[in-house]
Amino acid sequence: MKYMVMITGNDEDWDRLSESEQQSIYQGVRTWWDEHSAAGEILEGYQLQPTSTATTVRRNPGGDVTVTDGPFIEAKETVGGYGIIDMPDLDAAIRLVSSWPGGANALEIRPVIER
Repeated sequence: MKYMVMITGNDEDWDRLSESEQQSIYQGVRTWWDEHSAAGEILEGYQLQPTSTATTVRRNPGGDVTVTDGPFIEAKETVGGYGIIDMPDLDAAIRLVSSWPGGANALEIRPVIER
């Protein structure tokens, strides 16, 4: 079964880390990602640009469209990346995601609807 894993974090917490701490986390994530991709467990994924680059498009029930800079919600934690994983079941997905080396993140797992 395919699952989307949304990787969230706090930009302010990340910015407080030293360059060497950030690089250490990046290296751990790269190693983890490469290992699980090679095993066929991670199908794809990307890191996202910071929330300051976001654009939100809203469409109201009347069809009017509003475009604004920034993320769609005000929150300390924002989605910083995602992965699509292929695991036999949710328990296996939880085991995989529990080994995430990316520091203080919340990772949300959702089943993908395949049509």
